[in-house]
Amino acid sequence: MWLTKPDATAADYEELCAVIKKDLDLPLSFEGLYKWIVFLNSKTGPQAPVLNRYYGIFQDRTLKVRGIDVRRHDTPKIVEKCQTQMLGILKEADNSREFQALIPQVLNTLREYASKLRSGTVPIEELIITKNLSKMPNEYTHRVPQAIAAQCLIDEGGTVHAGQQVSYVLTIDTSTIPENQALPPELADDSTVYDSERYVDLLVSSTANLLLPFGYDVKSLTASLR
Repeated sequence: MWLTKPDATAADYEELCAVIKKDLDLPLSFEGLYKWIVFLNSKTGPQAPVLNRYYGIFQDRTLKVRGIDVRRHDTPKIVEKCQTQMLGILKEADNSREFQALIPQVLNTLREYASKLRSGTVPIEELIITKNLSKMPNEYTHRVPQAIAAQCLIDEGGTVHAGQQVSYVLTIDTSTIPENQALPPELADDSTVYDSERYVDLLVSSTANLLLPFGYDVKSLTASLR
């Protein structure tokens, strides 16, 4: 539950908590006072914000995030580093006006990381994605990356089973369909070429996750990187 009242202090909210606990017999605690908070759009209904996807800062500038890329186990390190840097920029804002003035710096960060990826110099360990294998590779209707990577392991004499986690790097293999390539990191070598544009797409998506309420969607962000 988030509440707002002009000029209210932490003591005011603590007092309200005590009243609610007593009158309604509900367990309730005061988490803190935010400088600002951004409620992010629902993925199923983009026009509606949801309460389990947000980020904001408390009065002491401690960052609080829920439901974004830095909290997901399958986010590759390069995307996590980029979004963490973006949040570090935005947490310096004291109010909405200062927040929006910092957005150009966030967009510069996106361009910097996209440039790193396109240079082909990002280490493989920063590109690893880990997802659960919900069924055996040959049972997937579509060639999803985790199934492709799992099949690579099987082809190399390994064993996989439904329910396990599979790690992979998005790669380019000119002998097959490029957009369908995913290679287990343990099979990567000096000849492995990662698919920079698919990773740039992940950067764009993570940036849109932060800035969509301010009019920056995947389409506009992608266009800005061309």
